Amino acid sequence: MDENFSELLNIARTGRLLIVGNECSGHGDGNEFQRVTAAVLDAAGRAHEFLMVAPERLKQTAAAAVLRARESGGVVIAAGGDGTINTVAQAVLGSGVPFGVLPQGTFNYFGREHGIPEGSEAAAGVFANLTLKPVQVGRVAGRIFLVNASLGLYPQLLEDREAHKKRFGRRRAVALISAVTSLLNRHRQLDLEFESEGATSHLRTLTLFAGNNRLQLERIGIEQAHSGVLERGELVCTVLRPISRLKMLGLILRGALGHLGNAKNVDSFAFRKLTVTPRRQRRMKLGTDGEVAWAATPLMFEVAAEKLLLITPAPSAAKQGTDASATTP
Repeated sequence: MDENFSELLNIARTGRLLIVGNECSGHGDGNEFQRVTAAVLDAAGRAHEFLMVAPERLKQTAAAAVLRARESGGVVIAAGGDGTINTVAQAVLGSGVPFGVLPQGTFNYFGREHGIPEGSEAAAGVFANLTLKPVQVGRVAGRIFLVNASLGLYPQLLEDREAHKKRFGRRRAVALISAVTSLLNRHRQLDLEFESEGATSHLRTLTLFAGNNRLQLERIGIEQAHSGVLERGELVCTVLRPISRLKMLGLILRGALGHLGNAKNVDSFAFRKLTVTPRRQRRMKLGTDGEVAWAATPLMFEVAAEKLLLITPAPSAAKQGTDASATTP
């Protein structure tokens, strides 16, 4: 084993855990989350500290936590949903600091993809028996994405979903109903030029979706999820050609059944670097792991040179968890 990796693994197993989180994330009681997590970490003999802050302070707090971890041989943990995890990971990437996750969101695609349990007690238990796993990261417009990045319809769907969650609660059912409602509305078409590996093409589409999460791609039925594309260090681009509302209903059903990749109006391909230039648009709404912001064009989607050193359950612990799930009624 590489000497540097062995040193980082030792830090991951013994270093102080700096738990950075959005105090508004998730759908549970923040105090209960901290109580349960602290009890598990105390029992495991893991020194820890909670840094739960308002959303506007998350980026600054994550950067400060990374600096402290580098100076003292610590570990930075993100507590929250995919958006919160993205913000903390952005600060950690390239720092050489081990990175952990305590999932608190609605879908938690990133944590689930890497075998991290969703419950507070089970997730905290990972830090008692762990290993380190280098994880691929996507990058676009100065931002990273662990799950996906998107243009057009999908970022609008994310904004609508957040508005519905604030009104009706942060539950999966609310997110799904919001998605269906948004998809059935009329949306502006994007007129895009693509450039990848020297080849160019032109396409009109309702949305562009760059995937970096096998679990999410499998869930909606994108073929590349099963062919080792992500494992080979590539990303998956999916585009939806303009269609009628009636055909959109059919696509919603296909996506729910995991067959979206077979639809005639959906195209997908693998890439390592993809430049997207819209006609007559100097900036566009860009979604990255559930967060939406404006970005200047053209946009270059690519695999980041650095990888996250993610804390995951040790192989024995992961197998025990699988066996337990298989026997639970």
